[in-house]
Amino acid sequence: ERHDLVAHLRAVAELARSFAEPWGGGDAAYYVGLWHDLGKFHPDFQEYLLRCERGAATRGHGPDHKAAGTLLSREHLGLPALLVQGHHGGLTTPQDLQSWLGEKSALGEKALGLARQTIADLEPPSEVALPDHVVRDRGAAEMLFRLLFSAVVDADYLDTERHFNAGLGGYRGSDITLDELWRRFEGDQRGISGHRRDAVGRARHEICEACLAVAGHPPGFFRLSVPTGGGKTRSAMAFALRHALAHGMERVIVAVPFISITEQTAGVYRSIFETPEDGGRIVLEHHSGAERGDSNAEDFEPARVWARLAAENWDAPIVVTTTVQLFESLFARSTSRCRKLHRLARSVIILDEAQALPPHLLRPILDGLGQLCRHYGATVVISTATQPAFEAIREFAAVDAREMIPDPGRYFRALKRARYEWRVERPMEWSEVAAILRSKDQALAVVNTKKDAMALLDALEDPGAFHLSTLLCGAHRRDVIVEVRRRLTAAETCRLVSTQVIEAGVDLDFPLVMRALGPLDSVIQAAGRCNREGNLDTGRVIVFRPSTGGMPRGAYLAGAGVTTALLGTGSLDPDDPEVSRRYFRQLFESVDTDRERIQEARRSLNFPEVARRFRMIDDATETVAITSYGSSGQREWVRNALEQLRAGTPEARLLLRRLQPYLVSVRRDEAERFRRAGLIAGVASGLGEWLGGYDAVRGLTSGDPDPDALVI
Repeated sequence: ERHDLVAHLRAVAELARSFAEPWGGGDAAYYVGLWHDLGKFHPDFQEYLLRCERGAATRGHGPDHKAAGTLLSREHLGLPALLVQGHHGGLTTPQDLQSWLGEKSALGEKALGLARQTIADLEPPSEVALPDHVVRDRGAAEMLFRLLFSAVVDADYLDTERHFNAGLGGYRGSDITLDELWRRFEGDQRGISGHRRDAVGRARHEICEACLAVAGHPPGFFRLSVPTGGGKTRSAMAFALRHALAHGMERVIVAVPFISITEQTAGVYRSIFETPEDGGRIVLEHHSGAERGDSNAEDFEPARVWARLAAENWDAPIVVTTTVQLFESLFARSTSRCRKLHRLARSVIILDEAQALPPHLLRPILDGLGQLCRHYGATVVISTATQPAFEAIREFAAVDAREMIPDPGRYFRALKRARYEWRVERPMEWSEVAAILRSKDQALAVVNTKKDAMALLDALEDPGAFHLSTLLCGAHRRDVIVEVRRRLTAAETCRLVSTQVIEAGVDLDFPLVMRALGPLDSVIQAAGRCNREGNLDTGRVIVFRPSTGGMPRGAYLAGAGVTTALLGTGSLDPDDPEVSRRYFRQLFESVDTDRERIQEARRSLNFPEVARRFRMIDDATETVAITSYGSSGQREWVRNALEQLRAGTPEARLLLRRLQPYLVSVRRDEAERFRRAGLIAGVASGLGEWLGGYDAVRGLTSGDPDPDALVI
């Protein structure tokens, strides 16, 4: 059944307007939506459609249909013409737009003439006003263009879907209101809050109540400074729901730094909010390893279809995602990545473990968040036990970030569950560190590099010891965490050697934690795994300086230097929040918080360059699939999936997503060396099958003496 062009244009225009109206972009979104497909009036495009119907043309490769609408947009709106030009293929630059129109103008003018004859109200009766804040500020204009682009692209996808696959509409969205979610949270909270009479229980109750007390404050930036184990996950959501209800906001978006914490956080929220009757349509977990249905798969389980559709445009009341997904989408240029961005407006965005944001990208990140708060009705909660001094960065200097907890330092003192022992005067051999670990049945050591982890495992000589690092695939890391947690709960012997992957939210509780000297925030995060639940009078955190230890470069090395400098000034109390602020102020002064010059590219509206430069994860890597981990059934499934990918299956996207738990990222130069040595067999672009060793404790092994040069 044909989709009437005028009906499509009007529907997209109205839907885009509804998305953008709350933040002052309604009229601009309406006309960009009305004009986006005007080129389809051209006889050549109509002839192409007829040939498609007869099977004589390849779909998706027709004549250009963007030039007509781009011309009209440039006439009435100016640079927002980029949005029409980019609605297939992605946002470009003003220079590319100009040269592209030089080639396409004749084609566009003919289609535009036909459109004017067909649609009487095609052009606005008066000037289409853009919000005042973008008129003279290129940086503000860039963010407006992104959200307008998102609104139009999402409207275009949704109206096309409504025509060609109307049944999917019933799977979208959620009937559960934020008011109902608050009632569920309140009922769940009554069952736990205030019942536990120890210091931890009292603090968690008071912290949650303090968050609720400030929920009526106007939208903007908030700081949630809570020590590890203080109940941040629940308290932040309590604030978010009450705040959203008080200000007519639409959803809560929780962004965390690592997939392992994403899964943990989503699980907590599902246990609070979801019932079997909801069909799983409340908490969207969106990251590269999330299990969702696929449009190419014969998979119509309602919850999985909802999750796939909601991941496209974040049409869910609660979204739990990674900071990588959030910010690489915010600064993307492609239609699929940008489609969800308009959902950030009028949302509460919780940045959990905010100290883990990469320092070299902080200026664009903070500027983007500031734009969302100032102009698009969003609220941002900076949630962490180690509050970064973002005010030391230009884009955040004038921001009034309100502290949610009065005198947060008292909770750091009340929940002080471990004492620090600074053994940094002389370097320690790995054998000395191992001897201390062996003296306790349950102990954790966190080191700075994978090479150091291997050296400590060698010195420990404990066949029952566990190890966590990116040398393990995701499924292996999850299994280790589950088994470690079981042993700790059962009071069984458990020694764990880890890199920083255990920090920032992994819920484990050791009586002894040893931490190699490094950035202060990493030291504090490691200490958060010590006596976490307060079951001991006090735990022990030993900070040591390895005699042969390595250190990652960049901001990590700079942070370790700042920590060493602070130690040289006298006593260093990591439990004092002001110490963290002082540390971050010095760190941000010593690193370039816009190393890639992204702000400059944003001001010039160079969308492709911004997308290229903004990378939270080093993309100079390839991934290898591990076929020798897990049960025999898991191994067989991975091998079968790789064979299907080699054969070119139409379910490639689904298989790649499901393979995520069995992948390890390898540096690209090393991957080439391994291919020459016969250790990697090709599967698909950027993906290989690992034919080398994979140890049950140490993970991927290649005989290379430096695993840090091998794996990201």
